[in-house]
Amino acid sequence: MSLEYRQRFVDFLGFGLDRFQLDAIEAIDRGVNVLVSAPTGSGKTLVANYAIGRTLERELRSFYTTPLKALSNQKFNELATLYGEKNVGLLTGDTSINRTAPIVVMTTEVLRNMILTESDQLFDLGTVILDEVHYLQDPFRGGVWEEVLILAPGVVQFVALSATIGNAEFLGQWLQSIRGETSVVIEETRPIELHNHFAVLKRGQASAEIGDLLDGERLSEEARRIDNLTKNTRKFRPGPKWHGPKSSVPPPMFRAPRRSELLMAMEDKDLLPVIVFIFSRAACDDAVRQARRDGLLFTGPDERHEITDLAEERLRNFSREDLQALEYSEFLDSLRRGIAAHHAGMVPAFREIVERCFERGLLSVVYATETLALGVNMPARSVALERFSKYSDAGRNFLTSGEFKQMTGRAGRRGLDDEGHAVVCYSPELSLTDVGRVALAPPSDLHSSFRPTYNFTANLMNHFDQETALEVVQRSFAQFEADHRPSGSKRPLTEQLTARWKVLDELGYAEGWKLNAQGQVLRSIYHENDLLIAETIAAGILENLEPAQLAGLLSMFTFQGRKGNKQPAASKQVQARKRATAKDRLGQERRGNLKERSLEITMSAATINEVEARHRVPHAKDPDDGFATTIAAWARGATLGVVLDLADAEIGHTSPGDFVRNAKQVGDLLEQLSRMRHVPELAANAEIAKDLVVRSVVAGF
Repeated sequence: MSLEYRQRFVDFLGFGLDRFQLDAIEAIDRGVNVLVSAPTGSGKTLVANYAIGRTLERELRSFYTTPLKALSNQKFNELATLYGEKNVGLLTGDTSINRTAPIVVMTTEVLRNMILTESDQLFDLGTVILDEVHYLQDPFRGGVWEEVLILAPGVVQFVALSATIGNAEFLGQWLQSIRGETSVVIEETRPIELHNHFAVLKRGQASAEIGDLLDGERLSEEARRIDNLTKNTRKFRPGPKWHGPKSSVPPPMFRAPRRSELLMAMEDKDLLPVIVFIFSRAACDDAVRQARRDGLLFTGPDERHEITDLAEERLRNFSREDLQALEYSEFLDSLRRGIAAHHAGMVPAFREIVERCFERGLLSVVYATETLALGVNMPARSVALERFSKYSDAGRNFLTSGEFKQMTGRAGRRGLDDEGHAVVCYSPELSLTDVGRVALAPPSDLHSSFRPTYNFTANLMNHFDQETALEVVQRSFAQFEADHRPSGSKRPLTEQLTARWKVLDELGYAEGWKLNAQGQVLRSIYHENDLLIAETIAAGILENLEPAQLAGLLSMFTFQGRKGNKQPAASKQVQARKRATAKDRLGQERRGNLKERSLEITMSAATINEVEARHRVPHAKDPDDGFATTIAAWARGATLGVVLDLADAEIGHTSPGDFVRNAKQVGDLLEQLSRMRHVPELAANAEIAKDLVVRSVVAGF
């Protein structure tokens, strides 16, 4: 049957397969697990489609998991086009479409939850596609991938798709140890050759220059010359040892091109469309405004008409008031010029419009944060990096080879471009030698971020005896790495699991290794703050609340104020609060109730922290009530403009996209609570609250 199906599949494609695709398909036909490590845009999706089609032929179900809801939505549409709408479902926590279909797209968390609750959806499951499996090193969510791989039924065949990683064979060894025979398929060659460039403006020249960064496997002569001249110029720049007047300082030989100068140079070189990566949402928006101010225009009358039609069709259900709050007229004007931003600070509907316009070839420039590099299908002819470094908790650092490859993987459109282009903007502090070193570096290794959570611990206690539970944890990739490390391994995972069990025992979730009713509630809470949420429920803090107040309190577990989020000046803050509170539909009594109960949650967190400290368990994030009144007002029916004013007054500048993202996180948690049969009254209230939160722009229409 498999050879017959393979022939039909290849005939339908109408083109030959690459060697790595044939190797992966061969492994799928043998019924073994497959790990494919290949560059972005190389055709890994074709392998997934083959596995899904073959599973359909066997009359079994396929689950396609992704790390992001946006990717799940995109994949749902792709597979519905391929296999027919009736055959494809979507599950993303707040969305449920055709959930019993033979092919279901979902976030990886949804599948993990199904496995832990022993859902009957797993009964005839044949294949799981784990897209973007390199996400298992994500510090906050990566453990979910390992939980799925460790606990999924043994009969399930896994097809894991990853960006290029340095230790694919090692990851494959771990997969083989827990899932049985696994074929590792590695492709390192990009389907479209990538050319690396730098962009610089030389003294005395009117326009920016785009030069070759590399000459084969070494830095180009021109890049070396610029490095040497920059180094020599630095000696004569003002600094601790400079004693002369600033006016006598030699002017710099080179400078970074301004944003519009870069775009004009790229247009001259026929390098558009381009995605320009900027590691700041505000800077992406500012770049769009600059391009508009400078009068850049990349579209003709027909394209502008098509863009307008596409945007208005998508937003036809948005109220005029909401569109005004979203600054729609400025957004549309930029789009009509062929320029847009794409980042998490935008409402999802605006991001979708940008993606659709870009896919149709209507945009020439998209300023994006690096989240765009994580899988959204928006290939461009070129990618440009405004800076070669970004801030993290450890300060400002150069991009890693993995980050660089993830972003430049967007360069080059298969079927449209012969080659892709990556452009790094010059900076006086930047050595082009360092850029070349990163561009030529081999892919970085993948490392586990798995740790036992309280929820995972409770589920292991529910399903296994203590000895078996400890064995399950020892099957993690984290433990596999530790076992293969020469020395200095961190605290064993079995110790971490035991420590969490002791915390649960001390706080009254279990008697010995046996969960009680309170422990059963914890089993169904999948969240970074799982234990604190369970404690809040057990203490009755969420009882006898209006749905809007419930939403406000739950935001304490999901919201985290951003560092450096500028508070408005005191006078502006007072004005914004007055303007908002006059229409926020809360009143002093509700606000007072929220404050009282948020204080109780904070005290519960302190109690947990004391117990955790005794057992050397790291604390989860502290609860934050900054968003509570904003989301409560929204659930009470306040308009988008009012809640944005309220958020500005309470927590500092909040973009519409930030508000929607935070509201969706509250909606996801309400969805979880609405399914908790152990607390029926709370579940019913959460169901009502969820509908009040997930409306209008939060629902996406």
